[in-house]
Amino acid sequence: MSEIAEKSREKSRPGGAAWRLHLDRAQQTSPFFNRELSWLAFNARVLDEALRAENPLLERVKFLAIFFSNLDEFFMVRVSGLHRQVEMGALLLPPDGMTPVRQLALIRQELLPLLERAYRCWRDELRPALRAERIVLLDYGDLDEGRRRLLEEYFRREVFPILTPQAIDPGRPFPLISSLSVNLLVVLDDSAVGKRYVRLKIPRVLPRLLPLPLGRSDLSPAQAEKGRTGGHFIWLEDLVAANLASLFPGHRVEGAYPFRVTRNADMEIQEDEAADLLTAVQTGLEQRRSGPSVRLEVTPAMPEAELQFLLTRLGLTPFQIYRSPDHLDLAALSRLHGLGRPDLKDEPFRPALAEALGGDDPFGAIAAGDVLLYHPYDSFLPVVDLVRRAAADPDVLAIKMTLYRVGPDSPIVAALTEAKARGKQVTALVELKARFDEEHNISWALALEQAGVHVVYGLVGLKTHAKMCLIVRREEGGLRSYVHLGTGNYNHITTTLYSDFGLLSARSDLAADVGDLFNALTGYSRKKEYRRLLVAPGNLREGILSRIARETELQRSQGGGRIVMKMNQLVDPACIEALYEASRAGVSIALQVRGICCLRPGLPGQSETITVTSIVGRFLEHARLFFFRNGGDGELFLGSADLMPRNLDRRVEILFPVDDRSVAAALMETVMARHLADRRGLSRLLPDGRYEPVPPEAGREPFDSQAWMVAHRGCWRHEKEPKR
Repeated sequence: MSEIAEKSREKSRPGGAAWRLHLDRAQQTSPFFNRELSWLAFNARVLDEALRAENPLLERVKFLAIFFSNLDEFFMVRVSGLHRQVEMGALLLPPDGMTPVRQLALIRQELLPLLERAYRCWRDELRPALRAERIVLLDYGDLDEGRRRLLEEYFRREVFPILTPQAIDPGRPFPLISSLSVNLLVVLDDSAVGKRYVRLKIPRVLPRLLPLPLGRSDLSPAQAEKGRTGGHFIWLEDLVAANLASLFPGHRVEGAYPFRVTRNADMEIQEDEAADLLTAVQTGLEQRRSGPSVRLEVTPAMPEAELQFLLTRLGLTPFQIYRSPDHLDLAALSRLHGLGRPDLKDEPFRPALAEALGGDDPFGAIAAGDVLLYHPYDSFLPVVDLVRRAAADPDVLAIKMTLYRVGPDSPIVAALTEAKARGKQVTALVELKARFDEEHNISWALALEQAGVHVVYGLVGLKTHAKMCLIVRREEGGLRSYVHLGTGNYNHITTTLYSDFGLLSARSDLAADVGDLFNALTGYSRKKEYRRLLVAPGNLREGILSRIARETELQRSQGGGRIVMKMNQLVDPACIEALYEASRAGVSIALQVRGICCLRPGLPGQSETITVTSIVGRFLEHARLFFFRNGGDGELFLGSADLMPRNLDRRVEILFPVDDRSVAAALMETVMARHLADRRGLSRLLPDGRYEPVPPEAGREPFDSQAWMVAHRGCWRHEKEPKR
């Protein structure tokens, strides 16, 4: 096990663990880390936040839930993809040189100790700490007789009518087990025929964690969702398992064993064979529900005979079994974060409203100069308000937007609908292929179409991931266009949880580029070169590579080369090779990569001048920033694209320049400088794949860049002291 992840819990930060990517023999000589193992290292850093004792308790529970939720998606998409490569006999290896079989083996080896840490965190730290705060998750055997009677009554009234036992016998074959559902394999002792099996799905329409009653009303789902200041809770599947006799009269229940199946959710959309993209995505969603199984989760209580029964019916091997010592699907613990216990959460704050947009004429404010917003520290409301004003403004003639993930009850969608009702030309490109949001986006697209909005479903073969809005307005001098360009989605909920940049501008060259790109998305165009935008697929890849090469040549001719990049993932081999070449020339390169990083920093003669850091903290670091010193005439781009083959080659993405010198200086000298100086949530990637926390200077408190941004919200551009 010494080859696997280091299991020792380092004391360099509370709850932290240095996580090493397993360096396979092929990878020891490869200049690339394996992307799947790098992702596991990222999720280990998420788990570190759950282990960090100084975090508020319910925030630690939230991070633990995120850790398990992340794993679900990892298995549905990445692990399932590797299994498919094995089945197809894929011969093309990733840049690190590992075969799919080897990757699957290492993923399991790395994941088992990581899961052990996660379950130990819940069992030994979080659950006892919750109990101390009067938030108690009880086992059914701990209940007194009075509570059991009330729960039995609730079961008969609210749960029993919803349950649907599915017998498994020659006349009723093994049912399709929906992905990620919690189920019970019920074993019945039938005196006439012997052992019988029944699948019983735990209904998702009820909360997994039921508050124990002080009265009957406390047990309604509505009450459970409201949350309480404290109280006792029980898992829904435990309640069901304790009352199985009422479902099977005349039979003896021999046992009931929880299990959970994960299926391949990476849809294969046959776009070229469908009549239209909407039909193709709808067909793909149906296929996802019946995709191949890739993981079986069980508890240690399940007997071997029942385990083999499930493996055979699901077409799985023992290699794909994961045993949970506690309840399955601990992502459900996220519901506890909704409890009314502000004392156990991060201190809330009110985002700043950008002063420039606070008046009655936001169009005039944007025309006077570019406005940069940094969410969640700056409120997203000015963006929503701009679209609302555009919808109501009689001088606005047209609004065009891309919608990737918009969330429920979207005020943006409502504003677009109102704009159409007022007779404006409204176009919405709704990306139907946004993973796991396909059904929501289909609903939004159909609703917008019914309202008369011109809806485009994206492009065949490409996802439209660019975040942009174009507003065309009639003014005294003629038509003028206003644009909003962002690094994050037009989602009023995630803008309070993710850190993202947004630029509001009336620059004619930028607006002309956005107009040209919309025309390419809604019509036919082979345009690849734009005035100011870098667009993928097209000139974005070459734009990044040429600027890295320019910095390399400037370093060789005059020195002082500097590249700073902040992104979610760094995977693209060509970009990594270009950064290696720049490092060999001596360019100073600071990379802040939240998640997957396949570049190996600090290799002698290869990447000695490259540092890679990652921040995991209160907010999801989602922004993308690319800075090139350019001999002192710096260039700064923001946008939607990570440096991954999918973003550069198979998606519509944009990077947009920040031309305003004061705005660019604030971003680099205040925002990025603070994030690179973080000593609270920052980890540094080492040449052997370990991530280690970066310690503060001796005698100083760890600097928290996100907390600094909260304190300086609204005035971070000028690095003022926080308002009291």
